Amino acid sequence: MRRRTRRLRRALVALLCLLPAAAAVGALLLGAEGVGRTVTGRAHAGAHAQEPGARPEQAAPAGSAVAHGAPRPRIVPRSAWLDATARRVQPPPRYDDKVVAVFVHHTDSPNGYACADAPQIIRHLYAGQTGARRWDDIGYNFLVDRCGTIYEGRAGGVDRAVTGAHTQGFNHRTAGIAAIGTFTAGTPVPRAMTDAIAALAAWKLGLAGVDPRGSVALVSSNRLARYTAGTTALLPALAGHTDGFRTNCPGAALTVRLPAIRQTAARLQGRI
Repeated sequence: MRRRTRRLRRALVALLCLLPAAAAVGALLLGAEGVGRTVTGRAHAGAHAQEPGARPEQAAPAGSAVAHGAPRPRIVPRSAWLDATARRVQPPPRYDDKVVAVFVHHTDSPNGYACADAPQIIRHLYAGQTGARRWDDIGYNFLVDRCGTIYEGRAGGVDRAVTGAHTQGFNHRTAGIAAIGTFTAGTPVPRAMTDAIAALAAWKLGLAGVDPRGSVALVSSNRLARYTAGTTALLPALAGHTDGFRTNCPGAALTVRLPAIRQTAARLQGRI
């Protein structure tokens, strides 16, 4: 009887010694389970945080817009040339997903202007396009004067892909840059103007990672364009108006400067 009692006491002592260890193991297991639930809970919340139809954020691949961006040049806002007395009622701006090409134009207006008069010239162009032509806004996204000053043209935000009205058939996913003046054969093209066009194109195309020296596929949306509606055309990323439409714009003198403008824009993007 005494031996049985001693055995029971030893078993109880051993059991009491094991309880703290068991409790510790249990706590560890519970903690691990709790951590697992927390991580799972965060992943679940993250999965539902994305709105339906929206694209998840992704890291930019090597060689994308981040690698070949260019500084944004100084751009004078619309308010510098369009005041309340000249402004017409217009619908909200329309947008594309991005700008993959720019078309260079000339405004077919006199060249011998003072740069201080550029806002007045743009206001006159706006009045003509929204008046006689009955457009909803000026067609060009940007305008550049002979001194190299860049002006915001069409409303909607200079850093956004605003759908313009500058190149019939190819207004989507493009931006129109108008050189103020007429640049037919033999007409001097100011260096300040071409440098500003290059800087603007480098920045605008850089937002989509587009090389100004390359080519892009654009789908014509108008039968009056150089390419019939629905046709996919391979055009320069930095093109002249004549590349997309049968016209002499931007003039022979400015057209021959486009290769150099492409090179300057590519250099500003760090590609050369």
